[in-house]
Amino acid sequence: MIEEKGLNFIAEIIEEDLKNGKYKQIITRFPPEPNGYLHIGHASSINLNFGLTEKYGGYTNLRFDDTNPVTEEVEYVESIKEDVKWLGFHWKNELYASDYFETLYEYAVRLIKKGLAYVDDSSSEEIAALKGTPTEPGKNSPYRERTIEENLDLFERMKKGEFGDGAKTLRAKIDMAHSNMLMRDPVLYRIKHAHHHRTGDKWCIYPMYDFAHGQSDSIENVTHSICTLEFVPHRELYDWLIEKLEIYPSRQYEFARRNLTYTITSKRKLLQLVNEKHVEGWDDPRMTTISGMRRRGYTPESIRDFCTRIGVAKRENMVDMSLLEFCVREHLNKIAPRRMAVLDPVKLIITNYPENQSEEVQSENNPEEENAGGTRTVMFSRELWIEREDFMEVPAKKWFRLAPGALVRLKSAYIIQCNDFKKDGEGNIIEVHCTYLPESKSGNDTSGIRAKGTIHWVSVSHAAKAEVRLYDRLFTIENPGDEEDFTRFINPDSLQVIQEAYIETALTTAKAGDKFQFIRKGYFAVDKDSSPDHLIFNRTATLRDTWEKESRK
Repeated sequence: MIEEKGLNFIAEIIEEDLKNGKYKQIITRFPPEPNGYLHIGHASSINLNFGLTEKYGGYTNLRFDDTNPVTEEVEYVESIKEDVKWLGFHWKNELYASDYFETLYEYAVRLIKKGLAYVDDSSSEEIAALKGTPTEPGKNSPYRERTIEENLDLFERMKKGEFGDGAKTLRAKIDMAHSNMLMRDPVLYRIKHAHHHRTGDKWCIYPMYDFAHGQSDSIENVTHSICTLEFVPHRELYDWLIEKLEIYPSRQYEFARRNLTYTITSKRKLLQLVNEKHVEGWDDPRMTTISGMRRRGYTPESIRDFCTRIGVAKRENMVDMSLLEFCVREHLNKIAPRRMAVLDPVKLIITNYPENQSEEVQSENNPEEENAGGTRTVMFSRELWIEREDFMEVPAKKWFRLAPGALVRLKSAYIIQCNDFKKDGEGNIIEVHCTYLPESKSGNDTSGIRAKGTIHWVSVSHAAKAEVRLYDRLFTIENPGDEEDFTRFINPDSLQVIQEAYIETALTTAKAGDKFQFIRKGYFAVDKDSSPDHLIFNRTATLRDTWEKESRK
């Protein structure tokens, strides 16, 4: 965990609790519902929960809130575990709300016996109609005054499967005139005849989130149950249930969700993107799922850094995507080996360099990284690939790259001067002819000439081909989550595929997940679908933030 400057308000609470002897050990939990893949919003919660217990010597449980069998899958469970591990965190116990189904059922029976819960035959529509409004009290259900004995009998029969889905619910008996509408006899159990990914067909009644959440915390002796702000109204019910059940008093604390510009973090909308084929899948590199960012080339260190930088607050706000991109650039700049790759190639011929000759030149692996392994060997020859954008027939003012008569240094090699060029029938440049200064080799330059510009290159006879995928932001507006038809704002240029880029030899042994800086082009990672015969590189980020400049044009 990267240390924050000062304490956030939850850390302050924890320090006070420890100082006063309220707890000997801090216990938190990360409780995702396994109905989708984790995203950048979950990363903040993971970083907070695990980071606090790392700092204060406690532990964190990974608990799956698997109380809705209709939407939950083993695939999601496994992906969540992989993501948490990849982020660099380790849970003490892997737990499931379904582990507690028997205990939760017993808790519900306890409430019935205390006269604090009843079985309701009303439909969901009827229950909603009787709820009232924030300014008007609700009305009691006609089934609210059933006897304890009748409620116990009906609840047991619900468990045995005697009733169909939606036929009955179990509701807490609180106050239909309560100022907090969530306290107006909330539903605790509903009937769902559905196969559960862990318990199979053993259960046909399932606890609602509000009933399973606090009680699971209590069973695990969670000291600080950390949620996002939308759960503030739920805290009163959380406390009420713990009090009435007379169980371990876990305590809920809320922090503000941080929304990220140009992204969607709603699981429902992310699933829509997947189902409607707007993206390749949950791990599409344009998605802000953790698996998508991992595939794109983000590092766990950069994501944790981002989570720490945005901090923990009590008020929601929007965080600029540029900050996340800055974090990954900053980390990759330190760790990514430098390599040369030409994405839009034009052939450059050095007319005074001997034909059929090649030589080795040495180029730095990473000047920013200590003990980076020094240099690597790059093959140089008469014919090279250079970027099309590095030659201009009629140079602009302050143009320091190739142009007729201009001098430029080839990265780690020689100074060259452009003498001529060729075009095809459509006016496109197809060859650039240059001469080189033999005495100007990098590391042993005796030419006395200083070229203002440096460009990268790849030897034609030594180059390998690769597919390069240039990813950009998935949406064109800052807050697509506010739009009902958010797919209208998908960026049509969020993916550009280059089928034949040319890469230097050192890249041919790269494996899935390896990360590089393509000199002058950006940061790239090897895609999971890459193979030795078909290398695929995903652009993680450009070298600089160009989005804001482009979006203002």
